[in-house]
Amino acid sequence: MSALIEGLFNGISIGSVLLIAALGLAIVFGLMGVINLAHGELMMLGAYTTFLVQSAFRPLGEPWFDLYIFLALPAAFLVAGLMGLILERGVIRFLYGRPLETLLATWGVSLILRQFVRSVNWILAIGIVVFCLLFFGGMAILSRRSNWEKIKNWAIAILLPVSLAIAVLVSSLIQEGGQLALTRPWFSARNVDVTSPSWLRGGVQVLGFQMPYARLFIIALTIICLIGVYWFLNRSTWGLRIRAVMQNRSMSACLGIPTAKVDALTFALGSGLAGIAGCAVSFLGSVGPNTGQSYIVDTFMVVVVGGVGNLAGTIVAGMGIGILNYLIGSGTLALIFMPLGEAFQPVVDFFLFFATSSMAKVMVFALIIAFLQIKPGGLFPQKGRTAEL
Repeated sequence: MSALIEGLFNGISIGSVLLIAALGLAIVFGLMGVINLAHGELMMLGAYTTFLVQSAFRPLGEPWFDLYIFLALPAAFLVAGLMGLILERGVIRFLYGRPLETLLATWGVSLILRQFVRSVNWILAIGIVVFCLLFFGGMAILSRRSNWEKIKNWAIAILLPVSLAIAVLVSSLIQEGGQLALTRPWFSARNVDVTSPSWLRGGVQVLGFQMPYARLFIIALTIICLIGVYWFLNRSTWGLRIRAVMQNRSMSACLGIPTAKVDALTFALGSGLAGIAGCAVSFLGSVGPNTGQSYIVDTFMVVVVGGVGNLAGTIVAGMGIGILNYLIGSGTLALIFMPLGEAFQPVVDFFLFFATSSMAKVMVFALIIAFLQIKPGGLFPQKGRTAEL
């Protein structure tokens, strides 16, 4: 019983991380039908943002260092949300209604973000800043002209290569200066560790096992995010607009709802939630460029099993998949059946065979396939005209 309770607690903490990440993905997938394979990399950006914030607070000493998490959470949300907004405005909005192209484009973006984290240094950062100042500054100045719509395409065709060439030239000149400190990668391919505040270290003893404070914090953070998302979708003006567009995009546009702004806001919100999930992941282990890839498949499974765009289904599926993954992968189910005698030895051997994290994913995936044969729409499928389209 003690092993079962401990397994349930650890599974709930893992499911909490999946749930935060799946919340944003469920909203984006439900509203726009976009399969965002870069969602895991947005989690990774949130985790690295947490690492940078804690590194900035470390020289301040113990009293201030314990408070860095309260700045890291909003910072991770803003960084991931801004990247999601750039992704939506720069790539996704041109591919609506084309799911295969969207899937390939976001997969390409995920590769770019992973390589960016591995190789980013001061020279690359300076080049990006120079490019953004020249290109977007020039666009902002030219957009004030009365004939902007006529010259817009020409302006982009001229400003884009010129800004890129100047940024590359500036970066090359700085690199030739021989400043080794500017060429050293910030993160490289190695993993980095996030140190928890002192009040998140240790745990509380319950029924013979320890509940770590870090996992309790993650569960509490998930509850706060759920309440916040529920309030936003059901009580705020933009939340009502998001729900209207999810139900009927054409009718919402006819009623004056700016669907383009709703899409951008929804993608930014979903990406910001992925950043918060990345912040939570950083307390469970080291952070690396491939951190998001460990969660993206499970996150999509949560969305599909729960029912696209359904908040309650996402909660149930996230907790269920997280608990199953841990109970099977940690061998807890095998330990439960061991004291029952030789009659249950085949069951024990079966669960011991799957008692690794990779094999547990295989078994959970097989169970989900079997479940979808019975309920292809998930736990709480869409109803009405939207489900028929």
